[in-house]
Order: sequence, then structure tokens, then C-alpha cells
Amino acid sequence: MTESLPQSLLPYRERVLRALESAFPPGSAASGVEGAMAYSLFAGGKRIRPMLCMLGFEAAGGKVDRVDAIAVAIEMVHTYSLIHDDLPCMDDDDLRRGRPSCPAAHGEAVALLAGDALLTRAFTVIAGATGLSAEVRVRMAEILGKAVGQDGMIGGQELDLLAEKVPVTDRQGVDKIHTRKTGAFLTAAVTMGAAAAGATEEAIRRLGEFGDHLGLAFQIVDDLLDLTATEAEAGKRVGKDADRGKATYPSILGMDESKKLAQMLVNRGIDALPFDTDGGHLAELARFIVTRIRTSESR
Repeated sequence: MTESLPQSLLPYRERVLRALESAFPPGSAASGVEGAMAYSLFAGGKRIRPMLCMLGFEAAGGKVDRVDAIAVAIEMVHTYSLIHDDLPCMDDDDLRRGRPSCPAAHGEAVALLAGDALLTRAFTVIAGATGLSAEVRVRMAEILGKAVGQDGMIGGQELDLLAEKVPVTDRQGVDKIHTRKTGAFLTAAVTMGAAAAGATEEAIRRLGEFGDHLGLAFQIVDDLLDLTATEAEAGKRVGKDADRGKATYPSILGMDESKKLAQMLVNRGIDALPFDTDGGHLAELARFIVTRIRTSESR
């Protein structure tokens, strides 16, 4: 539902797209692994993670476009995660962003390699980012690697798969999964931007708190949309979480309590922001997360 982004945030999404096209010119690869990479990278989407990086950078006083390469790397990693998530051995989805998923369109083996290639290219992009010192680039790689590795996104994915066999029955358990699977990457995106701009450690810590709250709210909304959105709205199959017996917030807390929790987490995230951003873009993006529920319900 990209069209639902607030107007003030659309220029950032366009900036992400321009940076992606510069790093990976569309049409440069028509087939094979590179074709599958481009197929998924330019399939659309809200580009929330690279936008968080840009917004964190600007909120911390960063100027011009020195962080755009880092935003590109973040979106490459996000796209890799979606490709692998759709593989038959994972969530086994044949639809992504309103069209056949990468495994469905290019085959399982090519999709697996395309995801691997995007992940590795992301760190090459960080290493070659201009306008940032070597020290900053190393820190970017460190933050991102930790967020999407075994202690972050991959570890959360493992817990999510285990929960299909050993059901999670309380909020603490579902929080444990999604703090890592969803939240760690969102938190990394915004803190990478702030760190690249030279923000203080206290500011980065508070932005991390913002990201932690936002990540859980984002997951709650995704869980709710899986129950309330149409396939056209979601751009992917809906109702599959219940079919697979996944641990979700609505299954644990119910619909109404999940909605209240998502709103509370967004409010707490905004309160944690270290900058005067109550009316700014970071807060606006956070508020957008929960408006996706209302948009779906009003159809």
C-alpha cells in the first residue's frame, strides 16, 4: 500500500529508488541470478527501512546524500530477506508485492542465489560508500551484520519456525521472536543513519528504543493485516499465518488488544525520540505504521 505513505515522505521513497537505480541500473541484467535480483529489488514496496536510515541521518544533523549508499545496502538486505522468506523451505509464498514471488518466477535455486548475492553485495556497497570515513563504514557493517544475523533477524526466523512445532502461548514468547525477526533490522536502519551523522551515543540509544518499539508495532500491524486485508491490498497471500499455526499477536492477545498495543508502542517510540521530532518525519513514519490498520478496515 505504497500510495498510503504521507505526501511529505514520498520524496524520501523516490530518493531511495534513485539511489537503487544508480547502484544497480534497471535492465542491466535480464536473466539468471542478476535478473532475479533486479526482479525483486525493483518490485515496489514502501522502502521503510532505507527511509528510516535517511531520516535518522537527517534528524541527527546529516547533510546532503552521504548516507544514500547505506540506505541502498539496507534495502538490498531487506530484499534478500523477502526472497528467502518466500522459499518453499521457509514461508513458501508464491506472491510478493502483488506479483509472483522470486522463487515462483525464477525457480527455487536461482532465488536462493539471488538472495545470497543481494546480501553479499550490500556489504560491498557499504565498503565503497563515498563521503563516509572508513571508521564509519566499519561501524555501519557491524550494526547491520549484528541486526540481521543469528542474534537478530535470522535468529528470530529460527524461533518463528520452531514456534510452528512448539506453540508460543504468551506475549513474552511472541515478543522474543519479533524483537529479533522484525525489530532488530528496523532498529539498525534508523541507528545506522544517526551513527553515520555523528550522533551522540545517548541519541543513538534513544533512537534504538524508538526502533525497538516501532519494530514490534510494525509486526503487530502485519499480523492484523494478514487477518483483515485483501490479497490485493497486502500484495501477498493473506490468512497464511493461521494456516501454518504461527505465533502472532492477534492469536495471543486478540484483535482489539493487538490494535491497542500497536498504538501504545508507536506512542512510546515517538516519546523516546532524542530530537525535537514530534511533528517531524520520524514520528510521521511511525504514525503511518498504525494507519495501515485503519486503511484496511475502512475498505
